[in-house]
Amino acid sequence: MELRTLRYFWTVAEEHAISKAAAVLNITQPTLSRQMHDLEIELGVELFYRENKGIMLTEEGIFLKNRAEEILSLTNQTQQEFENKKQQALSGHITIGCVEADNSDTLAMILEEMVREHPLITFHIVSGIGSEISERLDKGLLDIAILIEPIAMEKYEQVPLPRPERWGLLVSEDSPFRGQSSIHPGDLKKTKLLMSRRPENQKMISEWSQIAVNDLQVIGTYNLIFNIFSLVRNNVGSAVVIEGVTSNRNLDNLAFIPFKPELYTHCVLVWKKSRIQTPILKNFIKRFKEMNHPQ
Repeated sequence: MELRTLRYFWTVAEEHAISKAAAVLNITQPTLSRQMHDLEIELGVELFYRENKGIMLTEEGIFLKNRAEEILSLTNQTQQEFENKKQQALSGHITIGCVEADNSDTLAMILEEMVREHPLITFHIVSGIGSEISERLDKGLLDIAILIEPIAMEKYEQVPLPRPERWGLLVSEDSPFRGQSSIHPGDLKKTKLLMSRRPENQKMISEWSQIAVNDLQVIGTYNLIFNIFSLVRNNVGSAVVIEGVTSNRNLDNLAFIPFKPELYTHCVLVWKKSRIQTPILKNFIKRFKEMNHPQ
């Protein structure tokens, strides 16, 4: 399968029409149709079917499109990295993954400095949960990422961010805990909980509370925090969160109550140990290191 054919297929999948895709690719419609027909023969599957709204993807087509996006993205990044290495000036593109956390503003500050000092730099930020960010980092689809502990660090280099993230419970105004200044381990058994679906996070809370995860009333899990505000507000459950994710959000009728004994983790800047560092990536990492060890 040629990379060109993969790009043709992805464009057809995006446009839902051979004619539109051919116009985008600046090739003739019969040529593109023949290319897609040959691709289906090569793979031995049907990739498309027709509906009134246009060409739609089969299950195999959806799978191929997802893989095509990864391959084309990685190809573009690789080409960009080689182009960057040919240029002595600090310029190019960096792709950064970032979880929801209080340290997100640290990323914004670093990027502001870099872009101001080096106007030829561009960047793309991918937000998501830790497991999704890690997966994209491992595949080479991200240059670097900000994750929150606990993290399996065997395959990463790291720079811890200096500001800790405090854990606690996000509760509604009707919660029996609303008047408390802190949440104690025994309190977790008394309420229905919404927790991150990450096993590492659940293990951490279990170890802090000395309560097995199966003995907690975990009624639901989440990936991104914005999905749970209305659930907490409507008393579906109280959410185990870091305080930083509640910053700059509408917390009407909600309150964050910290754990006691206090539970802190850190955000960590990570990149693959085998990653070739372009000049822009080296500069980006250097700025985070200087935050921990100012001159």
